[in-house]
Amino acid sequence: MPENLEQNFENEPILIFEGRSLKPKGYFDKTVIWSFEAGMVLCSLALSTIIVVAAIRRYVVRGDLYGYEEWVKLLAFWLYFLGGAYGAYNDTHVSADLIDSYLPAGRTRHVMIFIRQLITSAMSILFMYFGYFFFMYGLLGPIPKEVLKVGWGASGLAFNWNGVSLVCSQIDLLNGSGLTFDIINLWTTRAIARTTVWQIPLWTSYAAIFLGLIFMAIFFTRRCIHTGIALLKGMGGGKV
Repeated sequence: MPENLEQNFENEPILIFEGRSLKPKGYFDKTVIWSFEAGMVLCSLALSTIIVVAAIRRYVVRGDLYGYEEWVKLLAFWLYFLGGAYGAYNDTHVSADLIDSYLPAGRTRHVMIFIRQLITSAMSILFMYFGYFFFMYGLLGPIPKEVLKVGWGASGLAFNWNGVSLVCSQIDLLNGSGLTFDIINLWTTRAIARTTVWQIPLWTSYAAIFLGLIFMAIFFTRRCIHTGIALLKGMGGGKV
């Protein structure tokens, strides 16, 4: 590899090849990252408080803090997935990059890192897709998956909100005519899963999963795009 090309890679400020993290600059980044930091701190404090109180209650007072584990699980979900999104932003997720370690610095190594980030982005988007149905199941109850489908196929399905009801319209695109409407009253037909003791809706935990997966997909994909652009411009001998 030419010497000037190698210098471009080493001095490139936006390249993510060496695990450099992106510092919040724009309004969106600052708002999101500050919210994540505040949320993680609050969840950590709340978790610590509940566990300490439960320990005192059990071993000192000889009593029981009945159902405290339900709150612990809820807070742990939010702490874990906020931390996952935060780690995706800062590129601090645990990884075993053996290929990166054995390949010498240069174009081949940088291309391999880009491929790894591309696969990571694709997987995060896939998990976000499944996270959507997971969250909607907790929010709406056991409603058929087809009702939640977005987009059009041979027999298209769409949904929108109409007060407290979910209106599902189906158009038979093959025959060119049939138009049917199914109205589901969410307040009378849905069976929302809840915890046993405190009756906490499980969608409050599923929301943490879905939200964390959304931002992980955003940050992984953005990092991959930045790396790809910087890689292409670096190969051309320029800077981003």
